[in-house]
Amino acid sequence: MRGSIRVMVVEDHVVVRQGLIALLSSAPGIEVVTSAADGVEAIEAHRQHKPQVTLMDLKLPRMGGVEAIATIRANDPSAQFIVLTTFDGDEDIFRAMQAGAKAYLLKGTDIDEVLATIRAVYSGKSRIAPAIAEKLAERITRQDLTGRELDTLQRIVAGRSNKQIASDLNISEATVKSHVNSLLGKLGADDRTQAAIIAVQRGFVRLPEDHR
Repeated sequence: MRGSIRVMVVEDHVVVRQGLIALLSSAPGIEVVTSAADGVEAIEAHRQHKPQVTLMDLKLPRMGGVEAIATIRANDPSAQFIVLTTFDGDEDIFRAMQAGAKAYLLKGTDIDEVLATIRAVYSGKSRIAPAIAEKLAERITRQDLTGRELDTLQRIVAGRSNKQIASDLNISEATVKSHVNSLLGKLGADDRTQAAIIAVQRGFVRLPEDHR
């Protein structure tokens, strides 16, 4: 298919992956040259097949989508990525775009929009829906969490007490309380429970069964 846009699909759910491949392959000017079920496979598949545009899920086995995008772009700065995921938290969007994605689509997006996005990204354009752009803008204006604050937040979501968190991180309970107070302020949360809910909604923390 000379002149077609060479596409890779990275998606761990077999039915979804096969469905995407079938839909894309039936579109004029699109050639699905390879696919992968996780981030590690994606890196190798990209190296071998040199797709021009990659559709990348975020939550993947072995290596997540953001890490895979960053790794591939480190080796091939011309690589173009579209995130296609169920996650719409502002932190998910921010990390994906920071890694180098040019577009961010939610699963359930009409196939015509997916095709239009592939063609736009192939031509060097970014394509972000207004709702996604609004969340990205909000995230950029917010304060970043430090590494220790993220460690603390993950343990709050897991239901750990301040004493347990202090033991986990080998720090004092007073330091944990300081991290918690800082987290509440940055997240705009009134208490630990609300902080945990916000953390999951925005994509700072994933629940163990949260695999889509």
